[in-house]
Amino acid sequence: MPKSNFTALIIDDEPPARTVIRSYLNDHPNISVIGECSNGFEALKAIQELKPDIIFLDVQMPKVSGLELLEVLDEIPVVVFSTAYDRYALKAFEMSAVDYLLKPYSQDRFNKAMGKVLEQLNKGEKTDATNLLIKHSENSNTPLKRIVVKTGNKMHVIPVNKISYIEANEDYVMIYSEKSRHLKAQTMRYYEENLDSTQFVRIHRSFIVNVNFVERLEPYDKDTYVAVMTQGQRLKISRNGYRKLKETLNF
Repeated sequence: MPKSNFTALIIDDEPPARTVIRSYLNDHPNISVIGECSNGFEALKAIQELKPDIIFLDVQMPKVSGLELLEVLDEIPVVVFSTAYDRYALKAFEMSAVDYLLKPYSQDRFNKAMGKVLEQLNKGEKTDATNLLIKHSENSNTPLKRIVVKTGNKMHVIPVNKISYIEANEDYVMIYSEKSRHLKAQTMRYYEENLDSTQFVRIHRSFIVNVNFVERLEPYDKDTYVAVMTQGQRLKISRNGYRKLKETLNF
């Protein structure tokens, strides 16, 4: 028997925006608000503890964006995105089942979005809209400035200039920073395409290095080299990777 009542969590750094959603939900007595969060760190803890059916998620928030929050969730609830910005992402949702609300929006517009969300929930379907928005962000022309990772139940924000290298790890990547390492469910291709190519070079199918952490290159055998990192790691360099390094470092 399908559920008739659902729980919701509101995530937005602006109190008036959270108040509007609460007010609009008065038209939907089968949805109970079980919490509000003003940032992604609070939201991660609340989602893990409360396991809401729906999250109303602002895309642009300080410290951690809505997209960065989604990247570290093990299970993603049905998402209703809400923002005053990013009109390009709005176009990605024109043919999507889950809505994307551009602030300010009316009660009628909110109700239409909820109709789509409730239809999905009643069918027990997962949202494809999340993947669409993440894909949109991956196709951005702006290089990554930071990477959000999760250790246990906590999120950490790593500026990319603190990353020494990234290593392929089956369906994941291991991100090495100056003092720690973190496993993340993303591809090497994603980082190769979205990190600043003047700073990060894919030297091998298994490694992307921050050139600022490459101390020197040493011969490995007759035709190949290794990159010796500032903390002593020795990373293999392919022929193509060596060519890219030479172009980047101008040697």
